[in-house]
Amino acid sequence: MKHRVIIALGSAYLQAVHIQWAAERLRILLDDCTFSKRLWTPDIKGTGKWYMNQLAYATTTLSVDELQTALKEIEASTGRTKSLITIDLDLMQYDQQRYHEKDWQRDYIIRCLSSLPC
Repeated sequence: MKHRVIIALGSAYLQAVHIQWAAERLRILLDDCTFSKRLWTPDIKGTGKWYMNQLAYATTTLSVDELQTALKEIEASTGRTKSLITIDLDLMQYDQQRYHEKDWQRDYIIRCLSSLPC
């Protein structure tokens, strides 16, 4: 069974490189993968860092747990640490189930959603 998913991509280090790299990995992992526009946003924690953000819309036969594990593996493969956000991949929606509820109200999520075909 195919499940519809939305994944948030974010990077605060070598942003364009890591966003592009992660997008390529998601195209391999997922089916029918399309991407929103990319947006620059200041860190929501006020650190002064700038993030590049994008959303992916796709389908998958993976379970939620399998998908979450795969996303964390992609993050780890870039050398991501708590202080070095090479790439952040957050499952935002799996079929009708939403995750990271507070993030849905963020301006960059709303703006990226408007450029997706879903």
